[in-house]
Amino acid sequence: MTTNSPTPGQLLKEWRQRRRLSQLALATEADASQRHLSFVESGRATPSREMLLRLAEQLSVPLRERNRLLLAAGFAPAFGERGIDAPELGAVRGVIERLLASHAPYPALAVDRHWHLLLANRSLEALLDGIDAELLKPPVNVLRLTLHPRGLAPRIRNFREWRTHILERLARQAETTADPALESLGEELKGYPISAGARPHLASTSSRHGGIVVPLELAMPDGRVLSLLSTTTVFGTPLDVTLEELAIESFFPADAATQEALQQLAAASAG
Repeated sequence: MTTNSPTPGQLLKEWRQRRRLSQLALATEADASQRHLSFVESGRATPSREMLLRLAEQLSVPLRERNRLLLAAGFAPAFGERGIDAPELGAVRGVIERLLASHAPYPALAVDRHWHLLLANRSLEALLDGIDAELLKPPVNVLRLTLHPRGLAPRIRNFREWRTHILERLARQAETTADPALESLGEELKGYPISAGARPHLASTSSRHGGIVVPLELAMPDGRVLSLLSTTTVFGTPLDVTLEELAIESFFPADAATQEALQQLAAASAG
């Protein structure tokens, strides 16, 4: 049995079209001739390793896919991939753990490219009270945990706005990375029912933050409602597939009441 694997030229063409660049535009940015690029895409010319990496750089191809491109051309991968627990990533893991710990009493977590939970600080635990135990079995998917009807969904006051935010962000990520697993996850999340009693979708200009950001409004078991703003941190110059695909999600209080509530939750947990 034989399989028809894509050629490096076909892969390059797919990424060029995904980035909406003409052959001329890409060739100019990569300091190559349009004629040579055309020959590479059609299979009439064999690209060098350096040329492939230069084109992939200009196309912002993810490191995982750059390795795939090199393998399709018969070259060895250029970028390593190690688990977060690998000894080689010990120093980096230490940095991540310190960053998460220093964010307390506010929640922070690290996720991989498919939104599986890798690491988290203790402040996150207080927000997960009452979630179905099945959803907390590893590997924990953070987006599934958030929108699933047996997850956080029933407690999210602005569920429709937060759901839209998550689905749009996931769609952008899938478009950027061409990862079919992210597309599949998006379809799964879209299939979850809207939480019973979810308030109507508010226009962005009607929110307390005037359309600037979408907060996560999370009801706690004691009746308090936390209003949280989120930020994402990624490594700026990764040369490892795992590090490029790792993201740190940090939550901050959007108001004084939330700040006080998180501080009290952290004190109670420590006690």
